[in-house]
Amino acid sequence: MKKTYITTTLPYVNDNPHVGHALEFVQADTYARSRRLQGDEVFFNTGTDEHGQKIFTKAKEEGKEVQAYVDFYAKRFESLKEKLNLSFDAFVRTTNPHHISAAQELWRRCEVGGDIYKKNFEGLYCVGCERYLNDRDLVDGRCPLHPNLVPERVSEENYFFRFSKYTDALREYLTKNSIVPAVRRIEAERLIGEGLEDFSISRRKERMSWGVPVPGDDEHVMYVWFDALTNYISTLGWPEDSDGTFQKFWIDGTTVQMAGKDQVRFQSLMWQAMLMSAHIKPTDLVVYHGFITSGGQKISKSLGNVIDPIAFVDEFGTDAVRYFFLRHIHPFEDSDFTRERFVESYNAGLSNGLGNLVSRVMKMAEEYLDAPVQVPEWEDFSAYFELLDTYRFNDACDMVWAEITECDVSIQETQPFKIIKTDPEKGRALIAELAVRVYRIGRMLNPLMPTTSNLIKEAVRANKKPENLFVRK
Repeated sequence: MKKTYITTTLPYVNDNPHVGHALEFVQADTYARSRRLQGDEVFFNTGTDEHGQKIFTKAKEEGKEVQAYVDFYAKRFESLKEKLNLSFDAFVRTTNPHHISAAQELWRRCEVGGDIYKKNFEGLYCVGCERYLNDRDLVDGRCPLHPNLVPERVSEENYFFRFSKYTDALREYLTKNSIVPAVRRIEAERLIGEGLEDFSISRRKERMSWGVPVPGDDEHVMYVWFDALTNYISTLGWPEDSDGTFQKFWIDGTTVQMAGKDQVRFQSLMWQAMLMSAHIKPTDLVVYHGFITSGGQKISKSLGNVIDPIAFVDEFGTDAVRYFFLRHIHPFEDSDFTRERFVESYNAGLSNGLGNLVSRVMKMAEEYLDAPVQVPEWEDFSAYFELLDTYRFNDACDMVWAEITECDVSIQETQPFKIIKTDPEKGRALIAELAVRVYRIGRMLNPLMPTTSNLIKEAVRANKKPENLFVRK
């Protein structure tokens, strides 16, 4: 049995979840469900990133204790499991004691290898990114990801990681097709070509106390990225690995990380170099999704244009939101999210498309068939799974909706609702064939829209028309 480990990045808990977080969770969940259906043993991880300057500052602005602040928002993110019907196996929090000890052990191992040193440093610091910026990173004197924030000029003593030491090793790593889509691998190669500079991995506690303590130095806490990236292995029980989960999924299995397209430097370069330094196998694959935009502008908490996914779930239902993310948001490129576009896709694809077909077919089946149809025990879905295995969620959805369209055409051409009156045997055969095809559609929807999948399959097995399946909005 193949072992597959899949993880999202950890959302930063300085505010409520937005649609960008929900998109990544749903994509990862769909991939995890697909691999389970194909027989893999899957470990699916997500969680929350709870240290750093932004969180510390926001908690103080609201007059809250920092731990209470992160506890509140961590619960908001964990609640997405029910709201989005996510099947994750672990929800790791970076304030968890085991994670903290794991981050400290990773530090020690990198230090033993001679890859951590201390020096005085002065530079521009973006609080939004929680990192120092080079001149080449700036656009009009500001961070391109947080143009509304003015970078701070900071001078202090930090610990640094010898990133430059791993230039050749990272170049070799990138030859192994470890990034999807290819344009992100090209971006990583470009970043290496521009020159990797050692990066700061600590902050002085007097300036920012909310972080993992640096082993052996009470005056410093870890830079949030060094701490947070460790979650990918701490959640598997590293370094103790008392139950063998880390060995099974990270060492012996296939590891897949999902991340936003702005994470190439962190996920495919910095994190992999840290793993190499600690003599741990690098990640097998990193999959980068595009941004959700609103009116062509990236959705971001710092820009103040967030869209609440929970509000859409409460109004339209979980599977309607999953459908929009998977079919109408491109898996690798930026895509626009507006209420108008959402409602239009809901009515066209779900109400008039899927819901109408299932209702029409099962109404005829309930009226004219004496018993539920016999559905095949096994069907070949290899072409469908190939799309999901290559993260082409929109193409997989299109394959399902092509089958829905074909069924609609078949009904129009054969008109079983008329034939049943003149040739009952032929009419029942046509209706039974349509019911089997509806069941097949239900099967295909399993990783995409699991609740709807079960509802459709149960309706066919019971030979009953389901009620209120995607009522028009």
